[in-house]
Amino acid sequence: MVGKFHAFAGARRALSALAGLILAASIISPVSADPIPPGWEASHMQLVGFSGLGGHSAAFKLAITHAKNGHWYLFMGHSFEAGWSIVDVTDPKNPRYVRFIPGPTGNVTSQVTLHGNLLLTGLDVLRGSDLLARPVENSVLLWDISDPENPKQVSAWKGGAGGSHRNSYPGGKYAYLSTTVPGYKGRILVILDVSDPAHPVEAGRWWQPGQKEGEPAGKMSAGMHGPANVSPDGKMISVGYNPDIVNLDISDIAHPKLIGSLTMTPPFADNGSQSEHTVLPFWDRKLLYVSSEANASGCDIEPLNYAGFVDNSNPAKPRLISILPPPHPPAGKPYKDFCDKGGRFGPHNVNQEIHNPDVMPNGNTLYIAYFDAGVQKYDITDAHLPTNTGYFIPPERPDLPKHPTGGPHESPINWCEDLVIDTRGYIYVSDDKWGIWILRDPDNK
Repeated sequence: MVGKFHAFAGARRALSALAGLILAASIISPVSADPIPPGWEASHMQLVGFSGLGGHSAAFKLAITHAKNGHWYLFMGHSFEAGWSIVDVTDPKNPRYVRFIPGPTGNVTSQVTLHGNLLLTGLDVLRGSDLLARPVENSVLLWDISDPENPKQVSAWKGGAGGSHRNSYPGGKYAYLSTTVPGYKGRILVILDVSDPAHPVEAGRWWQPGQKEGEPAGKMSAGMHGPANVSPDGKMISVGYNPDIVNLDISDIAHPKLIGSLTMTPPFADNGSQSEHTVLPFWDRKLLYVSSEANASGCDIEPLNYAGFVDNSNPAKPRLISILPPPHPPAGKPYKDFCDKGGRFGPHNVNQEIHNPDVMPNGNTLYIAYFDAGVQKYDITDAHLPTNTGYFIPPERPDLPKHPTGGPHESPINWCEDLVIDTRGYIYVSDDKWGIWILRDPDNK
């Protein structure tokens, strides 16, 4: 089956060449940027650049750094091919694909987070096929990126066989992992001391009651998606931890304590840990943007997936104050709404790496990777009344083969996965089929 996995990856690369993209070898840089595929649509968004990633499509999680050499680099994990890509985006109109770094075959390598010269890449179990799934050897790999075009792995941390998912490293002494650990059900929060990157050690952990083996059964489908976001004073974490939105006191890093929580599931969709997929704090406004993640294609299988705002002015009693209106398709489409388009529909990732000084702080405009609805733009000046104000929708690419794991990823419908915004205002978007789209917002001068 490993051979089939490699054959699939090879087919994707071959089709990328047939699509007319200018591809590069994994280390040799292209002379000019890849041509922008036609068929995209935008309103109150501008497309300025594109990278086909040397044929390594299905990019997922993104992280950006402004390196000491003056260049800007985009790091990303891949969903359907084990490994990571690096793109020089110093000139966003002419991105330069740097290289692909192979990862462990049979594991998912989609998650990355960085601060300064330290990059953490998560390893996860490839779900959907028992034949492809392999227990991970390590949950996290730690890399020195002081030379950003030639990262060097300096260590690894071993958790449980299920690996880790959406981790965060806000700089300093600690990284915050959403990871499996022997003796626990599902993913839990592990705080990792990375002050010596060559020798990471666990510093603390927290879990929902009932996750530890031998404990009485607790809340349904308990588990942490991540990432955990730490308050500016370093004393509190806000995170989605199914079935709740959770605030934790981490004044004693070895013994996090619950401050307060807000249960979201039910009534909203019960999709395991991704039911409470994203918590994005607006610390100065005492608000949390919160959302789930759709799992099924269409809208007739799962309960409602949500995106909304929580008033967190009293962390002991967070309260839901609004739900974002769902986006509408552009006029003239053959489907009446995005539910009918096919593929997954619902909120996914936002500009989440808020700890990174090279990432634009989130203001009164929120950009959401909205799966088959592309990137959706919201005015959140009034968190009680968010409004949909623009979009970018990439073109379809039905020539790619279905993913061998099946499930929602075999859909021919393209969808947007992640986005990050650098301090120059460029918005980098990953999608399921093509590569990286680079946008600007003409309304934010």
